[in-house]
Amino acid sequence: MIKRSCLLILLIFPLLLQAQSKLPDNMFYRTLPNGLAVLVIEDNSVPLATIMITCKNGAYTEAPEFNGLSHLYEHMFFKANKNYKTVDDFLQRMSELGIRSNGSTSFENVNYYFTLPDYNLKDGLDFMNSAIRYPKFDKKEMAHENEVVDAEFQRNESNPGYALSNAMDHHMWGDLFSRKNPIGDHQVIRSATPAMMDSIKNKYYFPNNCLLTVAGNVEHDDVFKQVERIYGSWKPSGFDPFQKWPIPEFKPLQKTDYFIVESQLSRVPLLMLEWQGPDTRNDVHSTYAADVFSYIVNQNSSKLKKALVQSGLALQCNIGYLTMNHVGPISIMCVPNPMRVKECITELKKQIDMMDSDDYVTDEQIETAKRKLEVTQIKEKEVTSDFTEVMSFWWASSSIDYYTGYQDNLKKITRADLQAYVRRYIKNKPYCAGLLISPELKEKVHPEEFFTASN
Repeated sequence: MIKRSCLLILLIFPLLLQAQSKLPDNMFYRTLPNGLAVLVIEDNSVPLATIMITCKNGAYTEAPEFNGLSHLYEHMFFKANKNYKTVDDFLQRMSELGIRSNGSTSFENVNYYFTLPDYNLKDGLDFMNSAIRYPKFDKKEMAHENEVVDAEFQRNESNPGYALSNAMDHHMWGDLFSRKNPIGDHQVIRSATPAMMDSIKNKYYFPNNCLLTVAGNVEHDDVFKQVERIYGSWKPSGFDPFQKWPIPEFKPLQKTDYFIVESQLSRVPLLMLEWQGPDTRNDVHSTYAADVFSYIVNQNSSKLKKALVQSGLALQCNIGYLTMNHVGPISIMCVPNPMRVKECITELKKQIDMMDSDDYVTDEQIETAKRKLEVTQIKEKEVTSDFTEVMSFWWASSSIDYYTGYQDNLKKITRADLQAYVRRYIKNKPYCAGLLISPELKEKVHPEEFFTASN
């Protein structure tokens, strides 16, 4: 039986290799025995190296009582740890190594990165190892960090579009709103304790739930050796956090929902429509169709732009889709002409009804969109330190293979695919519609009379 099993493996192994997407010549990917995924991107154009750790954490892992703790954890990462007893020690070491650092918390991942001179790579890997594996959560430092978080909330709240976006997320996701709210609940953040930070660490911060990316003027064999030496002793969790704490499924919208948000900050009205779109777990093919369709519709030559912007009904109108592992939203953002709000909304609905028609997009537009999206992907590689974040996004939201196979899969998209995407996710499907408007304009145009699901 053992010999037969070995023979079977030998026979199918070439097929397994063939099924994997080929990485570009300057990219190398391995998984350590402890489960840590390691991606190396070689780029000798500048004498710099970037080290990024990405954890599958973020808003989608947070119930309401934890909403914002991933965000706070990100802030606390750049503080004291076992090897650097105080914040000053940590910052001093950053200065010695010439590190530029930052972090980000998103829907489905949290990133931490250091960019430093390439000759400090080994010390940088050691420094990152200390921060990711041995953080200290000092209550005084946590309280101090709330000032930084306060500033982030204030920046958001000063943007008139934030009120609309926040209301939209509540309408779209209901009791799972926290799972789509990366910035978090400020009161949860304010009341966080070191024990709560430890609970995040003990759920998600293990090598088998992380990607380490090393990019820049580096040599992949040397990087893999150093990473194995430094991170090889990092013990895996022994469990899959997403089996132990499953992400709840987002409930499909049952009906179309309209709402109005008043704000003195709004100089012009802002219209937002949102649908629940495809995700990379259940309908990967439609994610490519979504990108192609969005690109076409956002061009000035599209039927949507001609009907709304060039006609004077709207100052701006765009459609977008965010690829995600758990229900990516499809959004239309439109700035109506303040004096023609009702006409704008009527025409937008008319356009949505036509989006699956045979003549809504041309063959030339489809092929142009594919080429332009291919160029966009190529341009993402121009700055390697930024490109690491692109790769970490795809690793968390889908896979490295999704990225490497992106161009080939775009080329397969046909008109029928675009129509199927529109019919499955947009046309005649429940959606949420929000209108941001100033009290003064609301008094003039009376949107409550026509901005309803029944009209």
